[in-house]
Amino acid sequence: MRLLVVEDETRLASYLKRGLAAEGFAVDVANDGEQGLWLATEQAYDLILLDIMIPKVSGYEVLKRLREAGNWTAVLMLTAKDGEYDEADALDLGADDYLTKPFSFIVLLAHIRALLRRGAPERPTVLRVGDLTLDPASRAVRRGDDEIKLTAKEFSLLEFLMRRPGEVHSKREILEHVWDWEFDGDPNIIEVFVGYLRRKIDAPFDCDTLRTVRGAGYRLDSNGR
Repeated sequence: MRLLVVEDETRLASYLKRGLAAEGFAVDVANDGEQGLWLATEQAYDLILLDIMIPKVSGYEVLKRLREAGNWTAVLMLTAKDGEYDEADALDLGADDYLTKPFSFIVLLAHIRALLRRGAPERPTVLRVGDLTLDPASRAVRRGDDEIKLTAKEFSLLEFLMRRPGEVHSKREILEHVWDWEFDGDPNIIEVFVGYLRRKIDAPFDCDTLRTVRGAGYRLDSNGR
């Protein structure tokens, strides 16, 4: 298994390389984001250990560019930043795991083994259904080049449907995933929010992608022109 370590702290990078090599991994090291991005693009790796605060190109930007290029190599973020928003940003951009410094080498190995067992299936960070796109990280929705403004609940409903395009979802299923399983209000609230969405993602563009399946639920299609 070949790993890439992108870390600007030379002592830590050397320590990681020696320790991981002793565990049987082939390890390359980059000391800045520019070199890390180049190596990750030019070589095939099974896993990338990526620090956030690195020179030239930040770890966030390296991760973003890799995912935009369709590179789905598993990425484990290593960082001294332990804020919950930093972790959320990394995961939203497409990171597979997050480990805060200082960390135990034994724990690091456990994270690495878990990620390698999981593999790296393709999982686009920007959702697309036809010409409709939704970016969970920036919370941006577009129909072609046109930006669409949604409320938080409208966004959550659309994200749920876009992660399962072409599938029919009942009101109960939508309530459990977009609201929560304890919601005890009127289930017709789904019809209300579907109506809101249609007026924003379909009507202005002469589309019919958000469809009602009589007696079954709702479905988001890509061919609603």
